[in-house]
Amino acid sequence: MQDDLFGAPASSEPAPPAPEKPAKPSPRRTSARGVQPAPAGQAFAPLAALLPAALRMGVSTWSYPGWDGLVWDGQYDASTLSKKGLTAYGQHPLMRTVSVDRSFWRPLTLEQYAQMALQVPEDFRFLIKCPNVVTDAQVRSEDGKGQSPNPVFLAPELAVQQFVQPALQGLGHKLGVLLFQLSPLPWDWLRRNRALLEALAQMLAAVRAELAGHPQVIVAVEVRDPELLTPALASVLKAGGATYCLGLHGKMPPLAEQLPLLRALWPGPLVCRWSLNRCFGAYGYPEAQKKHDPFNEIRSEDPATRALLARTIAGITGAGQPAFVTISNDAEGCAPRSIALLAQAVQGLQPGGTEAAAAAS
Repeated sequence: MQDDLFGAPASSEPAPPAPEKPAKPSPRRTSARGVQPAPAGQAFAPLAALLPAALRMGVSTWSYPGWDGLVWDGQYDASTLSKKGLTAYGQHPLMRTVSVDRSFWRPLTLEQYAQMALQVPEDFRFLIKCPNVVTDAQVRSEDGKGQSPNPVFLAPELAVQQFVQPALQGLGHKLGVLLFQLSPLPWDWLRRNRALLEALAQMLAAVRAELAGHPQVIVAVEVRDPELLTPALASVLKAGGATYCLGLHGKMPPLAEQLPLLRALWPGPLVCRWSLNRCFGAYGYPEAQKKHDPFNEIRSEDPATRALLARTIAGITGAGQPAFVTISNDAEGCAPRSIALLAQAVQGLQPGGTEAAAAAS
């Protein structure tokens, strides 16, 4: 095993055992009390207490009925979970953040953000995606095909007014990460790399100016075109007070090949979104959904990615930097189980971690 890329020592000891999988509860009728947390989730409290305080893990959205017995105490439909499940989710010891993906499709209001903030503990932090009206170079049809150039692509004023201001005012101190995910770019933009980076730099400067007085908020940029992983991008991010978000899915190189860009920004935080197992390819979301449904067990295990991600987390948090890591069901089949396995791997890399986690589990 190679040495860790961010300074954490490699461990030859096996990962500590995970708490036993909670038994699948029998179907039950939901009550008027709203969505309740699964009691079995508290089995992870001792492990959570041993993890680096700077590490926040979570899922991408929280409205999955298949997490009955893992996150929820019973069977709820997706609509109920979408509206009322966040409070129960936030009580799981390992879930200290969540990626709010629906803000990518439509800007959310200050009031919507404020309602989310009321549903989670004081120590919880949100990762919010910028609306695609800002981060997509194309105006798309309902089926996702590009129709025409987006005239407000990377517009600084729009990014501030429709994203930064409502998120900051609505979430307050519970805002953790503002994520700008650039959708796959048409060739016209990719060949004009300098113009793209200039536009990105101007937007980031406006965002940072709006965040004056809120240095704890991390600004991250995720790309979907490998051609953009260059020293020039690193320079723009560093100048704009932003970091690079590791995007783990088939459209981008494996984790090991993205880490050099993160190194170029060191020291700095980690933001990582594990969205899709590479075994499904660049356009494999429908196939992954079909294989993984109902998303209650690991069906596409990727221990190599998990191990390298754990070592990266350990190195970065060990140097005192924060880390936000969100995982989708499409990564291995069940995001809560992937998070539990990743937590075990991270703890196994802490000083005395294997023995301590084994004793707590």
